Amino acid sequence: MGVVEKIKEIEEEMARTQKNKAATEYHLGLLKAKLARYRAQLLEPATKSGGAGTGFDVQKSGDARVALIGFPSVGKSTLLSKVTHTASETAAYEFTTLTAIPGVIEYEGARIQLLDLPGIVEGASQGRGRGRQVVSTAKTADLIVIMLDSTKSEEQRRLLEIELDAVGIRLNKKRPDVVFKRKTTGGITLTATVKLTRTDEKTIRTILAGYKLHNCDVMIREDITTDEFIDVLIGTRKYIPCLYVYNKIDAISLEQMDKLAHEDHTVVISCEMDLNLTYLIDRMWEELDLVKVYTKKRGAHPDLADPICMRKGATIEDVCNGIHRSLSANFRYALVWGKSSKFSPHAQKVGLNHLVQDEDVVSIFTK
Repeated sequence: MGVVEKIKEIEEEMARTQKNKAATEYHLGLLKAKLARYRAQLLEPATKSGGAGTGFDVQKSGDARVALIGFPSVGKSTLLSKVTHTASETAAYEFTTLTAIPGVIEYEGARIQLLDLPGIVEGASQGRGRGRQVVSTAKTADLIVIMLDSTKSEEQRRLLEIELDAVGIRLNKKRPDVVFKRKTTGGITLTATVKLTRTDEKTIRTILAGYKLHNCDVMIREDITTDEFIDVLIGTRKYIPCLYVYNKIDAISLEQMDKLAHEDHTVVISCEMDLNLTYLIDRMWEELDLVKVYTKKRGAHPDLADPICMRKGATIEDVCNGIHRSLSANFRYALVWGKSSKFSPHAQKVGLNHLVQDEDVVSIFTK
């Protein structure tokens, strides 16, 4: 029996299992663990040879990567050409884009790579169409933009969420607060610092046994579900922010548009009429959670045309590494102007561990 057939069999058994009996929770936990293992085999084969599991050969560039995902003919190629001035083939028929097409959005000196992925289809998680490549490339993104046709039903969004979830992409979620360490001896040590209401110790031990893990330390620091615990065990899950972009709002009523616009993580646009495209780019920047840091040479004005972009929570050491790796080793001190300076608008003398904030100006002094 092939992996796809095994997956189908487990899904059918899970559908048959009655959730209202406490005993079946452990059985479900075991089935979920098996299902996750088979899906990992399907999408990430054990052998490294061959092209299975590899993404499209597009080099990551710029300060961040945004993956554009959606069913065929929702307007992805049109959006790419409008916001990046990149020509992506468009037509009135489906499956025009057959490979990943990159474009670059210039945003206040930062460069965001926007990747138009081929139209994803139902069953992509099982390798249908070019689903495996779409998914592998999506996992390298800092933000996923799911593009939807506002004239069609919510079924499109639900199907895409199911496909991405099946391949280990968790949208708008944080990694569960669980510490897991393998050991060579000593059995299983399970500690929970909170009361577990959505799973229990017996289920967790059943899952560990299913993965042949008989010696490990597990510390659970939040009320997690069985699925979240399996995610921690597998360790290859990607937690990526997501924006849902509804195109073709010029074809729906004001009431429908207003309802969509007020949903979480949602932007409504019309590529055809250039509606809300600037706001969409602003929202992308927000979701990417980046900070821009400007550098300043001694006695010169700061270089405002070419900022260094990095994740929120970055330090002066990260800024040094962003300029040149040798800077950290020869670092003496830095002067910082901006929001992170205690003496703003004046400079503060800081060390490598100082946290920078958006639009800080940094001057680095070496030995």
